[in-house]
Amino acid sequence: MTEPVRSERSGAVVTLVIDRETRRNALNADVAAGICAGLDAAEADRSVRAVVLTGAGDKAFCAGGDLQPNAEGTPFTIDAADPRHYVAGLIRRMDACRLPLIARVNGHALAGGFGLACGCDLVVAREDALLGVTEVKVGLFPMMILPMLLRVVPYRVLMDMCLTGEPITAMDAVADRIVNHAVPADALDAKTDWLVSRIVDKSPTGIRLGKQGLGKIRGMSMDNALEYAQFMLANMARTQDAREGFAAFSEKRAPRWTGE
Repeated sequence: MTEPVRSERSGAVVTLVIDRETRRNALNADVAAGICAGLDAAEADRSVRAVVLTGAGDKAFCAGGDLQPNAEGTPFTIDAADPRHYVAGLIRRMDACRLPLIARVNGHALAGGFGLACGCDLVVAREDALLGVTEVKVGLFPMMILPMLLRVVPYRVLMDMCLTGEPITAMDAVADRIVNHAVPADALDAKTDWLVSRIVDKSPTGIRLGKQGLGKIRGMSMDNALEYAQFMLANMARTQDAREGFAAFSEKRAPRWTGE
């Protein structure tokens, strides 16, 4: 049986591919578990510098929850004996990821699929890919992914999406910074590689601790955030990567990062 999420390694980059092309890479419990497992494995390997999340084929990045009859792992039910929702678990895992997480949106990203894209740090998309939340068309609202959407999508744009169910193209989404880069389909890989290359040559320790700090500060008051920030900055300055960065700058050479 084919795994719902396959992991591919190229140098310092791990690519997680949602491999349910016949189901438009729809999200279910197995897909969520596969993404979480892939992130766990990537973080456990200190030589990994970034993770790319994408879908199989060229039609859909992820079309959201599986609405097909007899779909396995539908996201629209909760076990009364165990109310922990796997979508919530996936969002928490993505939010806690200490590695840069880049969405390579190879096709439409709708409903939960749009939530996955918003849960990534950066997004490179096909310019003709449709992005949106279509739940209102089946009598629902994108409840589980709202925390991620509210961080990324401007409120008026989000309400337009949620109330009408109408998607926008990735090209249109660039103006609102929902997407970082929108390119023709034949340029998607090159643009993704270009973006990743600008990340993996930076300090892995600085990025790891920086993402951790950002996650904490986002939910703090200003006073608490400033107190935490100065603590984090002082500790980051003691790392080997920070010392190497200052030395490389002084010596006018490229830094040799150790990730320590």
